[in-house]
This record gives sequence, structure tokens and C-alpha cells, in this order.
Amino acid sequence: MDTKTDRNETGETIPTNLRLLLLLEEVAKVGVPVTPTDVNQRLGLPKPTIHRLFSTLEAEGFLQREIDGRSYTPGRRMRDLSTGVLTSLRVRTARLAVLNALADEIGETCNISVPDRDSMTYIDRVETKWPLRIQLPVGTHVPFYCTASGKMYLASLNPAHLERYVRAARLEPKTAHTITDPQRLLMEIEETRKRNYSQDNEEFMEGMIALAVPILDGHGRLLSTLSFHAPTQRLKMSDAHAYLSQMNSAASELSRLIIED
Repeated sequence: MDTKTDRNETGETIPTNLRLLLLLEEVAKVGVPVTPTDVNQRLGLPKPTIHRLFSTLEAEGFLQREIDGRSYTPGRRMRDLSTGVLTSLRVRTARLAVLNALADEIGETCNISVPDRDSMTYIDRVETKWPLRIQLPVGTHVPFYCTASGKMYLASLNPAHLERYVRAARLEPKTAHTITDPQRLLMEIEETRKRNYSQDNEEFMEGMIALAVPILDGHGRLLSTLSFHAPTQRLKMSDAHAYLSQMNSAASELSRLIIED
């Protein structure tokens, strides 16, 4: 085992085989783009060392450089790693029990999804028992701007990052109801933030509505979303709101599963 060490600014030693893990842990804690200098304020490693570690993690796909050329966010391999942890068998068994109970109560398909680089990805799903159902299987990627889960995620961004996304994104109409005007979308996300739930009123798919609520991590940040969707033939948006209490209770239980595991 590699037991070489670097001393940080307080004189403490950090084993070489822990440095990359501690760096990734700090990036994950912050939850926003960070620079090597930002992270090193916590780790206190020699400047050449911290830059070398960031370079290694970028080259291997665990971190990716942002458009400013200075800051970094989790890369594909780090996101895959986090998704793998969330879908581990022991946690997933309990999570599916919560999803099944909610799907039985609502009578519609319930999903858990996580934000990826430019979309939401379904990681768990319990189907409705009705023969009429909408096929969006586990692994499906859906846009941020026109889905309930995506808009819930957008509402978790700080205003500057949200505005940059809205101004840069291609807001293509998926249906006649899709919000394609940036200012209208910003207003919708602000309303989502205030009420702490999001909705898709036939914006992603004609004849489909959806509601989503946040699943929070131990720091109170959005980790994933809990949503359900239904065909409008069976459920109107005004009636769907009656299930928000059950959704919030299930989301709180899912948060506890993650925090206490």
C-alpha cells in the first residue's frame, strides 16, 4: 500500500493514497464549480501537488473543466460513481419499497431521477398498474427545461447559474405547451423555487402531466428528484396537486435512507 505523505499547511500529513479521495470529497461537498485554490484552502497541500491532482482527475474523467478554464465540476466518471452508490442493492431495496408504496397510493408511475451534465436521468421507476402508461424506462435522459424533474433541479441552482443556463440552452418546443421564452422560463423556475415543487403540464409530451419534489442530501441540497407522471385522460393537473403531501413525505423518507445509510 502507498503510504507516502504530503504535509499540509498545518503540518498534518495526508497519505498519498487518500489525497485524490479527499479532493473529490471536497468537490462534492461544495456542489458548485471550484478552482484548485478553492479546494486547497481546505486541504492545504503544496500548490504543485494540488494542480497535479486536478490534472490527473481531469485526464481520467473524474473532473471536467468549466468554460472559464479555471474551475472544475464532477466529470462523467464521478457522476457515474455517485449514481452507482445511489443504486447499490441495499439502498435500492429500501428505496423501491418507498416508491412502490407511493405508486400504489397515487395509482400512477413514480420515478427517481438525478441531474446529469445536460439532462435528468431516471435511476429508479415503479410502473402504474393501469394498462395505459407512458414508457420512460430507467436510464432515459430527459431535458431540464420542459420536465418536472428538470425544472425542480433548475430551481436548485443559484440565480447566476440558472440565468446562464436559460440564456444558453436551446429551448426547443417538444409540444405546443413547452415554455421556449427564456424570461417565462425564469419566472416559472422562480415560482417552482418558492413553492418547492415543479410541474410539467404537457410540456414534454402531449397528453402527459407530471409533478416533482426534491430529495435532499445531508446538507439540504438537491440530490435527486421524486416525481410521478400520468396521462391527462386519467388525471388532470388540478387533481394531481392533491398528492403533494404524500410525495413530500416519501421524499423525506428517501432522504433519510441516503443520509442514514
